[in-house]
Amino acid sequence: MSMKSWGIIAAVVLLSLGLGSCATYQRYVEMTFFVTSAGNGKGANFGGLEGADQHCQGLARAVGADHRTWRAYLSASPTRGSPTVNARDRIGSGPWHNIKGELIAANIAELHGNNNLNKQTALTEKGEIVNGRGDVPNQHDILTGSTPDGLAIPGDRDTTCNNWTSGADGHAQVGHHDRIGLRDDAPSKSWNSSHLSRGCSLEALKKSGGAGLLYCFAAY
Repeated sequence: MSMKSWGIIAAVVLLSLGLGSCATYQRYVEMTFFVTSAGNGKGANFGGLEGADQHCQGLARAVGADHRTWRAYLSASPTRGSPTVNARDRIGSGPWHNIKGELIAANIAELHGNNNLNKQTALTEKGEIVNGRGDVPNQHDILTGSTPDGLAIPGDRDTTCNNWTSGADGHAQVGHHDRIGLRDDAPSKSWNSSHLSRGCSLEALKKSGGAGLLYCFAAY
């Protein structure tokens, strides 16, 4: 084969690689929803809502998607210094798409109604599927601290691991990203409000099928 022919082949290969890189970059640019690929290693202790948002922003930055403002889907209970915070009020109005461009929900009402969030669509910022029930390890418990409507859970019982500052005592309400649980009922199939965790440490979260993961939404 002549040098000219080899040159043409090399040019085609480089061009295709360039196009692939552009396509990958474009997916990150358009992504407005992801499940965190990892927790922060401290269980449910993110240093509060701000720290959880920073965790989302940092993971987005790692894949070149930090041009948006990312918020963790978390509710918080009222304290003497701060009011109740509802997860649904933190994440903008939508629509939200995963890294593949698949629509998760067109708006807040659809997100908390008939959405398209499941194991195949609730991908990480890297485009990976998160382990669900039946996988080893099971990591389908996603931290939310919320009711099915995306509101803070009323009452005195801790459902937010002390507003996301405890990595030991307390409990957190979690949802199942794969929409599968121990029973065939609404809580087991809920993406954002299935049950309480066994505790707030990473080890306690693992015992019920979690890894300290979050839902991250682009707020716009």
